[in-house]
Amino acid sequence: MAVRARSARLPPEVNRILYVRNLPFNISTDELYDIFGKYGPIRQIRVGCTKETRGTAYVVYEDIYDAKNACDHLSGFNVQNRYLIVLYYNPQRQTKKVGTKEKEEEIKRMQTKYGVDGEQHARNPQRQQPAQAAAH
Repeated sequence: MAVRARSARLPPEVNRILYVRNLPFNISTDELYDIFGKYGPIRQIRVGCTKETRGTAYVVYEDIYDAKNACDHLSGFNVQNRYLIVLYYNPQRQTKKVGTKEKEEEIKRMQTKYGVDGEQHARNPQRQQPAQAAAH
């Protein structure tokens, strides 16, 4: 049965790296190894230590099936009265924030270049006339 489970095709989002959120701020790396190590050998655990990354960690397993098993079993697991959120690491999600910020800056540069403030549709008198006509 174990061989059959290993030969099953995994969904594309499954990978060896798990992203863990909602961790207690005072949790140690050793405690994370104890919790996540029950599901297989771990290559690395990185715990967030900055203001923006506190309460998060990355857990890297040696085997993708161990990572899937851990994600399935530890999502919603209660640690120090906090329920863990365990997700598969998604590199596109991490870079999306940077891309969005760059796009917003590019839009602002273009608005400045062409003398547009992005609010022209809200002040367009043609769009306001039907509402005013309905009021009369």
